[in-house]
Amino acid sequence: MARESLKARERKRERLVAKFEAKRAALKEAGDYDALDKLPRNSSKVRLHNRCKLTGRPKGYMRKFGVSRVTFREMASDGKIPGVTKASW
Repeated sequence: MARESLKARERKRERLVAKFEAKRAALKEAGDYDALDKLPRNSSKVRLHNRCKLTGRPKGYMRKFGVSRVTFREMASDGKIPGVTKASW
């Protein structure tokens, strides 16, 4: 389980990216790189890192579900993810 501060930092970055998304796109379109430099660093989409929404684990992230592989396996075994069953052949 990741520290709460790391999860909070990622949430804060996500909010900043959403807040400045339109402004950043307009400045890029205009080619105003001096104004882009004055925007907050964490408002850049590149600085985001995918983390599990439940545990905050940074590795083994599954985009389709938004959780790590470990959490996904536990939830699938418990039947908490609709349409996902354990494979058997």
